[in-house]
Amino acid sequence: MTAPAQTILDLRGLRCPQPVLRAKKALRNLAAGDALVLECTDPLTVIDVPHFCRQTGNTLSAQERKAELYVFTIVKRG
Repeated sequence: MTAPAQTILDLRGLRCPQPVLRAKKALRNLAAGDALVLECTDPLTVIDVPHFCRQTGNTLSAQERKAELYVFTIVKRG
């Protein structure tokens, strides 16, 4: 059994709705249980990303802010 993969998506400089649209596209290529890490600079992602996860059933397993960077970890649903 292999460990879940983690993909990092650099979304710095992109404004709403681009970060969520790119996340949606990236999740299509991941296996269930894999993690997608979003690195964003748009402050609205703190609203958009959790909402996207609730809508799609994926899990927002981590959310943090590092200065001007918003980092989200989404685990693809099984």
